[in-house]
Amino acid sequence: MSARPLWIALLAVAVPALPPVPALVAQAPAPRPATGRITGRIVDASTGAGLADVGVQIVGTTLGGMSGVDGRFTIAGVPAGTVTLQARRIGYAPKTVTGIALGAGQTLEQSVALGSAAVQVAAVTVTASAERGTVSEALDKQRNATGIVTAVTAEQIAKSPDGDAAQAVQRVSGVTVQDNKFVFVRGLGERYTTTQLNGARLPSPEPERKVVPLDIFPSGLLQNISTIKTFTPDQPGDFSGAVVDIRTREFPARRQFAYSASVGSNLRATGQTLVAPKREGREILGYAGGERGMPAGLRAVDDVQADVPQRELNRIINSLRNVWTPRQRGGSPNGSFSASVGGNDPVFGQRVGYLLSGTYGVSQEVRDGEVNAVAQPQSGGGVTELYRFEGQTGRSGVLWGGIANASTLFGRNTRVSLNNTYNRSADNEARQDVGFSENLNTTLERSTLRFVERTIRSNQLQLEQQLPKGQTLDVAVTSAGVARREPDRSDVIYALQDGPNGTRTRALLFEGEGSPRRTFADLEESNLTASANYKFELGETQDVVVRAGAMIRATERDASNFQYSIFGSLPGAARALRAEEIFDGRYTMGQQANFQIQPLGRGGSYDARDRMTAGYLMGEWAATSRLRLIGGARVERADIEVNSVLVGDQRVTGRLDDTDVLPSLVANLKITESQSLRLSGTQTLARPEYRELSPVLTREVLGGFNQFGNPNLRRSLIQNFDAKWEWYPGAGEVLSIGVFGKRFDDPIERVQQVTSEAAQVTWRNAERAQNYGLELEARKQLGGLSPALAPFLAFANVTLMQSEITLGDSARAALTSDKRAMVGQAPWVVNTGLTYATESGRTSATLLYNVIGPRITTAGVTPLPDVKDRPRHVVDLSLRFPIFAQVSGRLDARNLFDAAYRQLQGPVTIESYRVGRAISAGLSWQP
Repeated sequence: MSARPLWIALLAVAVPALPPVPALVAQAPAPRPATGRITGRIVDASTGAGLADVGVQIVGTTLGGMSGVDGRFTIAGVPAGTVTLQARRIGYAPKTVTGIALGAGQTLEQSVALGSAAVQVAAVTVTASAERGTVSEALDKQRNATGIVTAVTAEQIAKSPDGDAAQAVQRVSGVTVQDNKFVFVRGLGERYTTTQLNGARLPSPEPERKVVPLDIFPSGLLQNISTIKTFTPDQPGDFSGAVVDIRTREFPARRQFAYSASVGSNLRATGQTLVAPKREGREILGYAGGERGMPAGLRAVDDVQADVPQRELNRIINSLRNVWTPRQRGGSPNGSFSASVGGNDPVFGQRVGYLLSGTYGVSQEVRDGEVNAVAQPQSGGGVTELYRFEGQTGRSGVLWGGIANASTLFGRNTRVSLNNTYNRSADNEARQDVGFSENLNTTLERSTLRFVERTIRSNQLQLEQQLPKGQTLDVAVTSAGVARREPDRSDVIYALQDGPNGTRTRALLFEGEGSPRRTFADLEESNLTASANYKFELGETQDVVVRAGAMIRATERDASNFQYSIFGSLPGAARALRAEEIFDGRYTMGQQANFQIQPLGRGGSYDARDRMTAGYLMGEWAATSRLRLIGGARVERADIEVNSVLVGDQRVTGRLDDTDVLPSLVANLKITESQSLRLSGTQTLARPEYRELSPVLTREVLGGFNQFGNPNLRRSLIQNFDAKWEWYPGAGEVLSIGVFGKRFDDPIERVQQVTSEAAQVTWRNAERAQNYGLELEARKQLGGLSPALAPFLAFANVTLMQSEITLGDSARAALTSDKRAMVGQAPWVVNTGLTYATESGRTSATLLYNVIGPRITTAGVTPLPDVKDRPRHVVDLSLRFPIFAQVSGRLDARNLFDAAYRQLQGPVTIESYRVGRAISAGLSWQP
């Protein structure tokens, strides 16, 4: 039988057996219902802490589960539509959240705050929108923190024109930023502030400071910046101003993409003629390139008496990059671009949250109308000006970075996270100025070219484990590294002589401090930190919480600073040539003995080894329903060794080996549901920075400050006292008044040194100091004044401070007075602003104002007064608005007053310049 008759026969048998069409349709499997996922956290409404072992149920279904580590929960397969969620745990009032709108295939974040039930368990029912506001308050760091904490969130940063962490953090009460990068808190210098990234200490890429420059963190990578002002034993003990904790962005609950780009202009730079360096290599990516490397054989020039043949000296000079003087070039525009993707997707059956984000920006900066001078005492009293130079600095900057974070839950009680961060910045700078040298009795023209690149890397693996009976354990291992390179800086000085008919002759200096100079500086630092924290809860409502932990950190730093001067003599006509012509090889051929190259002074290198071990024990006790006490102590042992190699192979070692017990007692009193009072008494410390322990001398060009370290410095002990009243009258509103006081034993101060040569700066221990102040903060929605003002929010914070330092016998002779304010302490700081936002929040405008009172930057030498920064009024404006669909726009204007930076020593202007107004426009797209 053929195939065709066979198929016909089979159909003839099968078709009569088929049911009627209506019956067939009725018995077909129904389409699967549309579902989604709900994820979130269960938190304690009074403390903001995550609650484990909370039953979470979708009302009307059998779907649900228990919250796990840090109170996190996920419920999958939830039918789409309007959903009701219920949360229950013994000791807490049950809560039902209604009106949760869940779309098909959607992942929705909905967290719940549970209030304790001391006597009677009473159920609470709220809507989803109301609960989101409550959770926002419960998680707010400032309201629920153990001590005094102020945070700047990603939402606040997005509404401001702040482009990096340094600009964002200065909006915090009591915080000031020096040199646009270094944080001062409560008027205390940067030595009293430490920086953490995702809870782990960061090393610093700055050779002169241990503090991390915050301008290296692009704002687009930030989730929040918390400024922790109260020491508790689970925090590092070497701070008194604050711990600045930078948190990178977390992954979203569902996949999201985001893109943004901006272009802008500095009105004093873009399109204007600026002094500029030569561009070469991969500078657009922040890399110096091999052209700037130290020539082979240069290190052989060990000291002034080095027996190096003239032919070899000429070869070394010829191998230097022949770039010495700035060029004239038009200023370029500013621009930036960022992109990110994040989500929570299954990977080999395991759901993984992830975030990949990157940002890149270029900027054109200027110091216009720049003035630099040195103050000198007069014989009859008073102060006169020396070495006054006027000119300009042009700088092209690059800043880029990225984060790659991932996290996953194993079961519901174990969470593993991997956080990776890398940032790189580079500044290509040229400076040129003209002034009169009283010592040389002639007019001079100074030129400097420098390129500085900085990198920060952090890799952190963290394990959070929820154990039975209210126990939690988290373990973290963090590897961090920084690098700073300043390769092949060049400095040259020309003597200028006015001739007849308005002519001017030039002659390159080859004598003393004014001789041509090349500098090669490198710094690398790495640390490895391991920490473990254990928490045990007693009582169903966390009446008693015991915490214990340990930390070990190993840090290595290598820093080198090699400076060389070229001495010699040439005929007057030859010295009038451009430096690039003088050093093009025509005067350094064969055995020609026109030049000698020599190392400068005590310049050299140092390395640091730092071993830190710490352990702590602390407890939290809910003494009553309104009073919570937190107390304990931290023990820290620091073993620091700094080895310096000076010119001539002289070696000097600075050493610290201290073990300290640091107690802490904090009381939080809940006066009403919206008011609280915080009291604390703690002891902390401050250690010398590595550079401060090294006597390596860093020389500036003629007329600048030279500086060297002091290997005999001691660590400082600090007693801290705080009291703060807080009132939260409504969502997003706060009124607070705080007072603080600090007492320092052996504080470290940056001081001038009396010498017969150029002005020098070093560090010394004073005898004691005290610092005290008042902090005021207010945030208020203006809708209560008039319905027309409902879109407006006004905010302000004011800090008033005073300090007094007693120098003691060891330091008294070198300084201006026995008692004065501490270096870096501003008597007042004011931040204020006004925000307009529509109900949807997509359109907003923010006006910001900041001013910092006069502060000492360097203690002067008798009879010279102290060097002080003068107040500078700064106004910024930012606009955010929708364009279409998921595209939004932004307009930013910074430094609208363009107020001058001014640093005075008595009546003498030590430094002054303007940086220009900056405007930018950008687009953001989140499909």
